[in-house]
Amino acid sequence: MGKIKENSTNNINKKYIQECDLSYAVCKIGGRWKLLILNRLKDGKLRFSEVRDRICGITERMLTLQLRELEKEGLVKRTVHAQVPPRVDYELTDIARELIPIWEELEKWGNKHRDLVLANSVEDETEAKI
Repeated sequence: MGKIKENSTNNINKKYIQECDLSYAVCKIGGRWKLLILNRLKDGKLRFSEVRDRICGITERMLTLQLRELEKEGLVKRTVHAQVPPRVDYELTDIARELIPIWEELEKWGNKHRDLVLANSVEDETEAKI
């Protein structure tokens, strides 16, 4: 992957947006797979294949990339065991564990919002038929 130019508009905007602590936090855990990965690791250590098997639709390459990013951000700890065949475990770091109650509340909100949107779309369909 290429390096982003220091003075690019994208890089300047990224720096500006991340001055807000909330935006900064969302950038660290945002994306399609990161919250799913973190959520699967909340109950303890898992091997790579266990994480992969618990997330429907993720490719090995994407899982590898996302785990590397989460490790780089200090949210996931990777432990390599010196044995044959090699064994690697992944687990949440202490700072990532602090997120558990936050994402559980966010999950409740998501469920509530989804129900609201579905209820509104059913109303719209009913009105359209009338």
